[in-house]
Amino acid sequence: MKTMNIIRFKFSPKKAYAALHWMVNEHPGIDLHGALKACYFADKDHLNAHQRPIFGATYRAMRFGPVPVEIYELAKGDPLWLAELGMDRLPWRLDGFRLVRSDNSVAEVDRSALSETDQTIFSSALARSVKMNFNERTAATHGRDWQAAELGWMRYEDMIDDTAHKAETLDYLYENARFMRL
Repeated sequence: MKTMNIIRFKFSPKKAYAALHWMVNEHPGIDLHGALKACYFADKDHLNAHQRPIFGATYRAMRFGPVPVEIYELAKGDPLWLAELGMDRLPWRLDGFRLVRSDNSVAEVDRSALSETDQTIFSSALARSVKMNFNERTAATHGRDWQAAELGWMRYEDMIDDTAHKAETLDYLYENARFMRL
């Protein structure tokens, strides 16, 4: 197992946009904490099931759990992510700490950026996140990976479950993660 490298993925703004739009349509007014934790659960679950995350976000261990930085920026409508997506505005806005539709219409969510496994795992992660209250989500995201970051940057290496194949998975990701197209 290599220790000098770190596992990094190229963030997928298209997948993050599709997931955020999905959440806003299915759960109008979803709180930002619930939305961001759904993305964390999905990335971690998909990483462990399929050797790649869904979004490939950069995670920061914050007081109330992991924050996928790029997804947080996109949720807030950061102009750099809008430009990356070729958009002028989002179909939602951040109202306090809640994501709400920008207008009264329910725009169809284009999930084509998300693979079948992405959608299955994200749907499960979203359901898990929204059924929890703030304190439950916070506790559920303060695991070994969050603790190892010591309120700094989290590592995908720490998100991988301890299994008989962990060493092989790590070797594979050290060599290939940066080249993966999410």
